[in-house]
Amino acid sequence: MAAGKDSSGIEVAAEDGRCLHLGIPEAVFVGDVDSFMKQPGNKTADTALKTLDEQYQKYKFMEFNLAQKKRLKGQIPEIKQTLENLKYMQKKKESTNSMETRFLLADNLYCKASVPPTNKVCLWLGANVMLEYDIDEAQVLLEKNLSTATKNLDSLEEDLDFLQDQFTTTESKA
Repeated sequence: MAAGKDSSGIEVAAEDGRCLHLGIPEAVFVGDVDSFMKQPGNKTADTALKTLDEQYQKYKFMEFNLAQKKRLKGQIPEIKQTLENLKYMQKKKESTNSMETRFLLADNLYCKASVPPTNKVCLWLGANVMLEYDIDEAQVLLEKNLSTATKNLDSLEEDLDFLQDQFTTTESKA
């Protein structure tokens, strides 16, 4: 079996059954120092330690990059809140009465508004892009985004756990 991810983005196992985590190389545990030093490339203790230190620094760099993606943790509650708002708006769209609401203008600054019943909503997509959707379409889009964000967060946490294991293994060598 080929190592990597399948077409759906799910991690697949290597031929020896190990699960691959974003291409993060698995640290090799040094059980026998003599045999480790006899491996090609380990001519002196300094070169072996330098190689191990480089590997450790690569793991640190990978951890930093993965930690940047933890913003998903903050996006999931926002998506859930928006879905709740859409469901409320769906209930009210058949009504003839306006909804009283408050919306965020800036940090800690809210504005009171009266919103007439509507079948349309505007969603921020990012990069200063906003699109108008029917409420039903918006709900489908947000449910899909929530599902994707949840899967990505789960995968990210697994990769960070795997990386932490590699730190532990690498640190025990030094």
